[in-house]
Amino acid sequence: MTARSLMFNTVSKPALTPAALETAGAAADHILGLTETFEVDSLRLQFTDVTGINKNVEVPKSQFGKALAGDILFDGSSIEGFVRIEESDMLLKPDLETFRILPYDDEGGRVARLICDIFHADHTSFAGCPRLTLKRQVAEAAQLGYSMMAGCEAEFFLFKLDEHGRPSLDTHDQGGYFDLAPVDKAEPLRRLIVRDLEMLGFEVEAGHHEVAQGQHEIDFKYADAVTTADNLATFKFVVRNVAYRHGYLATFMPKPIAGANGSGMHTHQSLFQGDTNAFFAPNTEYQLSRAGLSYIAGLLKHARGIVAVTNPLVNSYKRLVPGYEAPTNVAWSMRNRSPLIRIPEKRGQSTRCELRMPDPSANPYLALAVQLAAGMDGVKNELTPPAPVNKNMFAMSHRERRKHRIEELPRDLHEALDCLEKDQVIRDALGEHIYERFMEAKRQEWLEYSATVGTWEIDRFLGQY
Repeated sequence: MTARSLMFNTVSKPALTPAALETAGAAADHILGLTETFEVDSLRLQFTDVTGINKNVEVPKSQFGKALAGDILFDGSSIEGFVRIEESDMLLKPDLETFRILPYDDEGGRVARLICDIFHADHTSFAGCPRLTLKRQVAEAAQLGYSMMAGCEAEFFLFKLDEHGRPSLDTHDQGGYFDLAPVDKAEPLRRLIVRDLEMLGFEVEAGHHEVAQGQHEIDFKYADAVTTADNLATFKFVVRNVAYRHGYLATFMPKPIAGANGSGMHTHQSLFQGDTNAFFAPNTEYQLSRAGLSYIAGLLKHARGIVAVTNPLVNSYKRLVPGYEAPTNVAWSMRNRSPLIRIPEKRGQSTRCELRMPDPSANPYLALAVQLAAGMDGVKNELTPPAPVNKNMFAMSHRERRKHRIEELPRDLHEALDCLEKDQVIRDALGEHIYERFMEAKRQEWLEYSATVGTWEIDRFLGQY
């Protein structure tokens, strides 16, 4: 038996059921009772760094009470974008409603997790916490009477691991869009991912093979902004974990294969006032309300400013090129999938806009925070979007796009960072701390990339010059 399979042997524990693990409004003593009932051995305190990488501090059973009270300290100076070494002690304050027991047991026993906000050691909120940053934007929208609902479609690739457990670019199948087995060889793996997600409380709506070989999508139900960001962080962990347990690498890198479609994270979003969808207006031209149109106008106005956050890697801009179904122009449409924003067919409570630009490498909390900030800027200032573009934008000439005054998205990370630097609304949404740390990390990424000599350059120029 391999080391990888040894890590995930099943041990004899009480069976898990999502209903038994309901924690809405739960107090710490109820959570402690669940850890006893289901014989939890370790508790994982989960958070993300500024770049969106999942992190955790794991504590044994003897520390559960302290963890639930928010009294676990960790060294923030070791986390990307957090604090300087002279101010390193940070607190993990868990959101008790995010308590979940992982649906597998390893040789160390059963593990549960809680998603945490980051605070200073004196219990004041930390400006560099991505989750608190999103919560701040949600609170600002609430002051105007709105709440954001969002649903994200995070695509991913599956690649084989070699005999040494190292990732390769060998896909596990030759399938395409909506293909079936035996062409789609990942059906069993997707079902295992769905099983684990449902055990963690997800309402999974669908799963299918995507356009590129080895590319997949699993969709889960929309929710409020913070819950959706939490679910995205959990989704990425589960997908990667299940793949690894079965000998594959799952990656949310936007464009791992040259000449193939990249992975997007199309983000469906709307504003609600109480239980009513504030985007829906049945007696208007597009059945979109004034608030809905202004929200779309805000997204369009700030698209070039938010793209560095929603598409944060050098590699992200290899996806945002013509010819691979990803948007490259700042425009909107009703049903047309070529512009940046489209309005899906459904109306009523399902009225929403779909921003097709983001990719799944983004920090889910920051990506939703800047989208909400952009849209709400449109609502607050009653912006009006330009007329929708219902032509295939991929087939439009540069002259036609200029005629319609259609801007292009940044062509690379360097240009995107310049656009972010000029967009004060989005900078304010991130806050000074996260903005500065994010820019510092991404400017460095661009410098390292710019100094790298790639295979394409060698093949193209070495013999020619």
